[in-house]
Amino acid sequence: MMDPNTVLTLGGVAFDLTRRTLIMGILNVTPDSFSDGGLFADPARAVDRALQMVNEGADIIDIGGESTRPGHTPLAAEEEATRVIPVVRAICRATNAPVSIDTYKSGIAHMALSEGAAMLNDVWGGCRDTNMLKLAAAANVPICLMHNRAQPVYDDLLGEIKQDLLNMSAQAIHAGVSRANIILDPGIGFGKTWQQNLIVMQRQREIADLGFPLLVGTSRKSMIGHVLGLPVDERLEGTAATVAYSIAMGAGIVRVHDVRAMKRVAQMTDAIMRGGIGE
Repeated sequence: MMDPNTVLTLGGVAFDLTRRTLIMGILNVTPDSFSDGGLFADPARAVDRALQMVNEGADIIDIGGESTRPGHTPLAAEEEATRVIPVVRAICRATNAPVSIDTYKSGIAHMALSEGAAMLNDVWGGCRDTNMLKLAAAANVPICLMHNRAQPVYDDLLGEIKQDLLNMSAQAIHAGVSRANIILDPGIGFGKTWQQNLIVMQRQREIADLGFPLLVGTSRKSMIGHVLGLPVDERLEGTAATVAYSIAMGAGIVRVHDVRAMKRVAQMTDAIMRGGIGE
């Protein structure tokens, strides 16, 4: 029997996070994403890419229409909707794989859920638009609350990150979100220097121990570029190291661009850490 505290229900399917790591495939429909901007802005190409990722082992497709890289220009909701909603609609019709909408705007999230999305992924943890929490509660869908700050200034890096995440989860529960629908993300690459990101990576277990499923997104990020001295298109091996380590430290979901390779990394790490071979 599955422990209800480790089960994540997405689109009517219950995933036991103690059994294996879930793979979230990144689908950016933006012209200016740091890694793959402009490649999948066309809905037909986006659908093809989503189906490819599912075939390669993605459990969740995470669709985003606004670049949130450092220094990005905020996007109007109307433009974001124009980018993402046709893609969400098309992908939900083309595959049964659950779709996550990567947005901090409740209006966009509501439209995406209406088109079949099954999860919310908010890079501001429900703090920029508190209606996100009410929406997640009303729709009874999982929401990922990511740690973020406008400036990377901390007196106690891990202590403050953990407290911020606990505050976010408490606000979500107060808004009516089921505890079983809350996922936490330490926010690698957001509101932190690359050195701070490494410290957070080292101490992920402390965040996993807060009692919520942990989602970690390190794919191709600048932390890897700083360490290895490599451009964004040469960070596969560095990403693999961060994915394996995150799983070892308790991550239940990893958010990645290179699904086929990272699925294999996750399967091997799961076999070591969980004492068996996942699906």
